[in-house]
Formats: sequence, structure tokens, C-alpha cells
Amino acid sequence: MRAQRAADDVPQLYTQTLAEARAADLASIQAAGGEVEPVHSVEDAFVDELGVPLRIYRPFGDGPLPTLVYFFGGGWTLGSIEIADGICRRLVNAAGCQVITVGYRLAPENPFPAAVHDCHRATQWIAKAPFVDPDRLVVGGDSAGGNLAAATTLLARDNGPALAGQLLVYPNTLYGSDTASMRAGTDPHLFNRTSVSWYWNHYLTDPSQGADSLASPLLASSHSGLPPALVITAEYDPLRDEGEFYAEKLYAAGVPTTLTRYDGMVHGFFAMSGALDGGRRAIAEAATWLRELFGGD
Repeated sequence: MRAQRAADDVPQLYTQTLAEARAADLASIQAAGGEVEPVHSVEDAFVDELGVPLRIYRPFGDGPLPTLVYFFGGGWTLGSIEIADGICRRLVNAAGCQVITVGYRLAPENPFPAAVHDCHRATQWIAKAPFVDPDRLVVGGDSAGGNLAAATTLLARDNGPALAGQLLVYPNTLYGSDTASMRAGTDPHLFNRTSVSWYWNHYLTDPSQGADSLASPLLASSHSGLPPALVITAEYDPLRDEGEFYAEKLYAAGVPTTLTRYDGMVHGFFAMSGALDGGRRAIAEAATWLRELFGGD
């Protein structure tokens, strides 16, 4: 994959305009996502009181359903409900649960903490929806979406709703991190530390905001009382170490935590099930974890 990107001279997203980068990111993920899996039903909704769109993916079944609220990646700057479509469909089918994607507002038009509050308010609303089982409600996301999921659990611990779990896929957890994986992230053909800085610079209006635990969940004063977690990381990812440090923080605080590093994988692989076996295996692991959490077979 890396060799092909080099041969094709694919420009890094941070060298493009926002409009170009948003279009290129979506096209790249859709190309690597594989066949679009059919699910029982898909419904787009706009909740006026939230001011953001939702997409609801449902499996077969009646009554309130176990639900994963999913926040897409894209560095808080790129991404959309469409970009997580493949992931959500695969998880619905593999886990047998309902998945709802939140179309939170993007930076730099709506910088921190807009996305965090969009995600938390949407989760509160979803918990009260008649088609959702509030006792089997999980938040999750990949990359910036994993960051938002972690931040949402911090808000939910004190302000509700009660959450059954958190699925964090190669999440950003620390602004300005200087980890070994970040220092090694210099490959010009892959997601690298320049990419990370570019996203943070769009998301935060001032570097001082990086000390806020809603931006950097690793800095929270306490991680106790948070819901069980599955944390997935990739070997060749600048965000690898901070994701793993976050898993260690959760575990040390008494949170049931599973950490899996996928060797040989790069940032973004969770969305690349059509191109990478590691992506398929990670989706399967997440689905198994969700089934067990929800009390399924």
C-alpha cells in the first residue's frame, strides 16, 4: 500500500485545501473500504434540538436495541457520516447491534470544544430514544472519533448518560505528545506527525486548550468510574503510544480494559477492510467485544 502511494505520488492531505482534503479523504477511504455491506435498514435524521445529523443503521429485530454511538475520524477537520459508512455497516452485521453515527461539527469552522459537546449531547439524546436500550449503550470512534468517544465518557460519567463501554480505535489522547511512535512518524507517504500537527492546529484556537482533558483525555485528573474499554492501536502509527498509554491509565484506574496492537498496520487501517486483512480482523474483534458486552452469543 505504501509503495503504491509512493508510485502514484499521492499528495498528503495537509498539502491541500480543506475542500480538496475532505474530498480526497472520503475517496481514499471508500476505495479501501471494500464492498458496501447491506444492512436491514439505514435512516438519516436531523434532530433540531441537537443541530447535527444522525445516521441510524439497524439490524433485524424489534424493540429497543443495544446501540453503538459512533464518531467518525478525520482529525476533527475532515470526515463526515459518509466516511464511517463502511465501518458502521460491518459492525451492525458482525455485532448484531444498532449503530448510530453523529455528524458533529467540524473545525476550523467550529473549533474545540464544539465537536465534544455535539457528541455528548447527541449521546444523551440517543440514550432517551425509544428505539435504544439505555442499559446497552456504547460510544466509539476511530482516530479523532476515538478522542471524542473518550471525551464523551468523561462528560457522561458526571452528567450522564450511563454507558456500557467505549470502543477507542487509535485515538488521539494527548496534544503535543512526544512519544517514541510520534518521533518515528516521519514517513512522507503515510499519516505522520506533520498530519497530527495539522489537525490539531485546525481544532484548537489556542495551544493552551490542549491541556483541557476534553481535548487530551490522557490528562484527566481521574479515569476511575469510566466504562469498560477496548483500545485498538496500529504498529506504524504516530498515535500508537498515546493510545496505549490511555489504555494503561484506564486499567490502572480499575476500568476493565482490553488493548490490542495490530502489528504491521498503519493509521486508518480500521476503515480499510477491503484492502487490509488487519482491518477485517480488527472489525471482527470489535464486534466480538460488543456482542459480549451486550450479552449476546
